[in-house]
Amino acid sequence: MKMIRAILRPENADLVADELSEAGFGSMTKINAFGRGKQMGITLGDIRYDELPKTMLMVVVEDEAVDEVVKIITYKAYTGNFGDGKIFVFPVEQAFTVRTGESGL
Repeated sequence: MKMIRAILRPENADLVADELSEAGFGSMTKINAFGRGKQMGITLGDIRYDELPKTMLMVVVEDEAVDEVVKIITYKAYTGNFGDGKIFVFPVEQAFTVRTGESGL
């Protein structure tokens, strides 16, 4: 299993989440966040915005599904501008359901 964490522009997060749901990856976590990437924020006139609003989507999938999920996220989140986001893929050793104590997805 792999956990995919995507840090995205908030205006694109719902588009990505909807597309992932339609593709059968409906279980996910969405977190509102703030951050900056390589561009170190933005400057508009005399005002510098150090940390920009972002949304983090987290989804855990089988190893074979990683490429499909990354493709969906990349396609739906792309604007071609700085700040489109970043995708991280982590190994998941175990997962447990709190209510039942069962292991697995």
